[in-house]
Amino acid sequence: MPDLQFEVEGADAVQFAAVPTLVFKLHVANLVAGEPIHTVVLRAQIMIEPARRRYTRQDQARLADLFGEPDRWGQTLRPMLWAHAGVVVPAFTGNATVDLPVPCTFDFNVAATKYFAGLESGDVSLNFLFSGTVFYEAEDGALQVNQISWNCEAMYRLPVATWNRMMDFYYPNSAWLCLRRDVFESLYHYKIRRGFPTWEKTIESILPAGAEFESDEDGEAADEQIPKPDGQQRTH
Repeated sequence: MPDLQFEVEGADAVQFAAVPTLVFKLHVANLVAGEPIHTVVLRAQIMIEPARRRYTRQDQARLADLFGEPDRWGQTLRPMLWAHAGVVVPAFTGNATVDLPVPCTFDFNVAATKYFAGLESGDVSLNFLFSGTVFYEAEDGALQVNQISWNCEAMYRLPVATWNRMMDFYYPNSAWLCLRRDVFESLYHYKIRRGFPTWEKTIESILPAGAEFESDEDGEAADEQIPKPDGQQRTH
């Protein structure tokens, strides 16, 4: 019976896809020597684990919308489900490397987007939780089917720069904001009445003069240690 082990070796953005997409290089190894694998129908639940890194004061200010004030982060910094992904691993013996694509969104109503966009540098700790079905050849040559063990996981630290490069490519110098329909209609009529040529000019006319993002001490690491929450649960 196969004993599969998974490792994420790297990640890169796909250019010119229909939506922003990250591709993770996934290494799959069968620890049972010489056992042929016909196919693996693989599913991955990808969790963001925000408690596994340190945050500057600027990070804390930008993430307040997501986690609240820093003195509450011991309770609010919990693992977040980012995405579900899947791939079919073709036949191999020993090990194989496949691409695991993960479509991404730049919608700031989505918690994962707020988290990635709120970080200036460093990396994001991801936990891949695997499940699926393995089709393999038994010693007598018969085709066998087995489920992937529930405890198959792989950690990977995704550089924030990789995410930023992807979004800069797909949405250069721009961001997406979803509004309630009636709010959009009011804003649209305001834009027409005032004769603003762009949405940027419309929003700028509403903002208080001199409004800008502020942080306590840019770039300075936070003094407090953020407690790590206990455990995690799969959602599938």
